[in-house]
Amino acid sequence: MDSVRRAADLDLELTPQPVSPAPTSLANGRRGFVGRISTVGAETAAAGGLAAPELERRLLEMGFVEGARVEIIHEGFIGKDPICVRLDDMRVAVRRRDVRGIMVQAGEP
Repeated sequence: MDSVRRAADLDLELTPQPVSPAPTSLANGRRGFVGRISTVGAETAAAGGLAAPELERRLLEMGFVEGARVEIIHEGFIGKDPICVRLDDMRVAVRRRDVRGIMVQAGEP
């Protein structure tokens, strides 16, 4: 019976710890979405698009870097594409297909 203990007898902190949501693709965000970039990558582009390494290089040059604060401030009327993103202190318009590989952690930074 010594191996069985009650939770009240243990010196454990039983307060729930906040669970942060899993990172999601920036392409899945909607207007008003706010978060921080956790990883930057590029998926293989569709026909007629840029190659993945070239697209990733361009995104990094535009300022899509890990830790940057992002907010989707506008969506296009047709198909919600392109999107206008506030990226730290500037605004950038991008196609959703181009930012599929950018993973963001949702929430107020």
